[in-house]
Amino acid sequence: MRKIFSKWIDRYFSDEEALFLFLLLAGGLLVILFLGQPLAPVIASIILAFLMQGVVDWLQRRRIGHLVAVSGVFVLFVGFVSAFLVFVLPIIWQQMVNLFNEAPRMVSEVQNLLLVLPERYPELISEAQIRQIISAAATELSRLGQWVLTFSLNSITSIITLLIYLILVPILVFFFLKDGRKLVAGWTAFLPEKRVMMTRVWHEMDVQIANYVRGKSIEILIVGAVSYVTFALFGLNYAALLALLVGFSVVIPYIGATLVTLPVFLIGLFQWGWGNELMYLMIAYAVIQALDGNVLVPLLFSEAVNLHPVSIIVAVLIFGSLWGFWGIFFAIPLATLVKAILSAWPKAAEEYEPPAG
Repeated sequence: MRKIFSKWIDRYFSDEEALFLFLLLAGGLLVILFLGQPLAPVIASIILAFLMQGVVDWLQRRRIGHLVAVSGVFVLFVGFVSAFLVFVLPIIWQQMVNLFNEAPRMVSEVQNLLLVLPERYPELISEAQIRQIISAAATELSRLGQWVLTFSLNSITSIITLLIYLILVPILVFFFLKDGRKLVAGWTAFLPEKRVMMTRVWHEMDVQIANYVRGKSIEILIVGAVSYVTFALFGLNYAALLALLVGFSVVIPYIGATLVTLPVFLIGLFQWGWGNELMYLMIAYAVIQALDGNVLVPLLFSEAVNLHPVSIIVAVLIFGSLWGFWGIFFAIPLATLVKAILSAWPKAAEEYEPPAG
């Protein structure tokens, strides 16, 4: 066993670059696991700056100075965030409050509907089973109520944290946009001079990560906006809140669209009952999902993600459990990174010339 393990070590870690890359990845993972919370504003700022870097580069290619391009993009970013906080967030918050106030009536209607099922379909379900389902649902609602109460008691801490984010994140975003390349050059100076495998992995991931992150952000905005307009035209209650859910559902491949269908259907059912309005709403919602998957995604994501659906779902589960929303958002790029590293690792000694341009 010792001989086998020694051969495995010699095969995969005999190259100093492979060993350094392994230590670098392990160190980065430990930093995120143990310092992810205090470094959250920095991580969020890096992600936001990465999203806007493409616009800065586009402006610079049109002979606009670096500082002017950064300042213009930063002003647009601050304006967008301010508009969201002033106009969109209060509507979503008010609709959440209204939804919680309506929750007892909705639960009562669901109980009445469920209690009718044993009379109509006694061969499929019994009254005892219905009572058990209602009891389990009541327990979960009680836990949800306790969580809401705890959240409200901690609202002062949440407000302070939000204020810190509102101050720190814009400042950090500006400096990452302005001096990002200098910072990267300073960090890479500590890497080994021989970086064949790192260069291979970086060039393989650079285009895919940029394409995915920017494309996914645009997809969230478009799907959310179209969903809100559609729901508002139908006169659906909680249109902004549901549109927000539908927009963010695209972050979770294969699962998000399925999960968000239930609240859309239930809100429509409680508002209109079984009628033509509900049917038209679900048809419109299905059209939005179909256009997103078959038109919008191919247009936005020029670089195909060559991953099996099972690998994507496993990546969402693993990285989501580790890092929450950001883990879910970056599940596909992280899975692609793991795949690129595994593909490049045995060939670390080969010479590699990065593509021109």
